[in-house]
Amino acid sequence: MNYLLPTITTLDAKQNDSKVALLPIGSFEQHGGYLPLITDTVIAATICQELANSYSALELPPITLSCSHEHSAWPGTISISTRTLFSTVEDVANSTSRAGIPALVLVNGHGGNYVLNNIVQETNSTDGRMGLFPSSQDWRDARTAAGLETSMHEDMHAGEIETSILLYAHPKLVKEGYESADWIADDRRHLLVEGMAAYTTSGVIGRPSLGSAEKGKAVLASLVQSFAELLRALRV
Repeated sequence: MNYLLPTITTLDAKQNDSKVALLPIGSFEQHGGYLPLITDTVIAATICQELANSYSALELPPITLSCSHEHSAWPGTISISTRTLFSTVEDVANSTSRAGIPALVLVNGHGGNYVLNNIVQETNSTDGRMGLFPSSQDWRDARTAAGLETSMHEDMHAGEIETSILLYAHPKLVKEGYESADWIADDRRHLLVEGMAAYTTSGVIGRPSLGSAEKGKAVLASLVQSFAELLRALRV
């Protein structure tokens, strides 16, 4: 059984003696009619599980609500403010530091959490050590390694990469309909003003029909490999 929550005990944590903590950050927002509202949380938690299996890192439980305001036109989408997300991450960082873990990595599964970039920059400008993963380049490298056919811009939401990851790691969460749900909207220049509803009626922007479990497996493998570079930058 794949758990979205870490199941280690305090004795496990003591034995592991991790120098970095992994905080998955997802969302609770629409992903068309075939992927669940928790898709971003599932993806972030799955990446953390893969990283924890390959590196000495403490896997934390996910933040499941974040900044999904651009999806508010669809039923089920719930958001918190950027202020709340900032404060929550800051509190977690303070707690992991007090616990003797020198570095915290935010593993973000939702592209709309723009504030996380600022949190990481601000933290590292003082005396903290914080990373944001995957970076845009990490995602690009993973797309290339997995042979994805769409670009990051084209494949914005509920498309090829998200469908592929779930088809591989949690296939029971993928419902019928992704094979015929492709929707392209490359010109989204006023997304911050108008939200997603101005560019898609289904909530999809991308080509989920191209998704496959094989691609999802390759994406995750590439991300695990890329993570080593971030650890070197964090000096852990």
